[in-house]
Amino acid sequence: MRIVAFIVTGVLVASTIGCAHDIRPAQAPSGATAGVVLSTASGTGAGSVTLSADLRRVCAIEDLGAVPKFSFDSNILSTTDRSELDQVARCMTSGPLAGKNVELVGRADPRGDAEYNMGLGAHRAAAVEHYLGQLGIAESRLPTTSRGALDATGHDEATWAVDRRVDLRIAGR
Repeated sequence: MRIVAFIVTGVLVASTIGCAHDIRPAQAPSGATAGVVLSTASGTGAGSVTLSADLRRVCAIEDLGAVPKFSFDSNILSTTDRSELDQVARCMTSGPLAGKNVELVGRADPRGDAEYNMGLGAHRAAAVEHYLGQLGIAESRLPTTSRGALDATGHDEATWAVDRRVDLRIAGR
């Protein structure tokens, strides 16, 4: 099954998640792998999600100082990501954020065309949404968007790595 995503003014309007091994972007950046795997398997150990200062403070989640990083052309969550997301889920189910929403914003580095990067950011946010869903957080409490590479500031591999992430922030703040 192929994934079809329609992008309108930077917002993912519709997508179908099917056979994860067969996701094909419209046009991959040069040197990109064949597809994006929707998985929560262990990654490199460096974090690829960033929690806003408010979210960390309200939920009492320590900043481990990990540099956010999805691998190039990937949305696989690392062990560090899952550990932090476990804490976010606890905060949203039995802590100060019980009943509150957390926004997920997927991001990409500037390599690749705008449509591809917008879709990749959406797939990264969806991977975080899926993982939190497995921990009991309703999808309706996790509004998800993608900024693609719109706010990317990287210029080499080290700084592109920081662009490849999902930001989490308390909705409405």
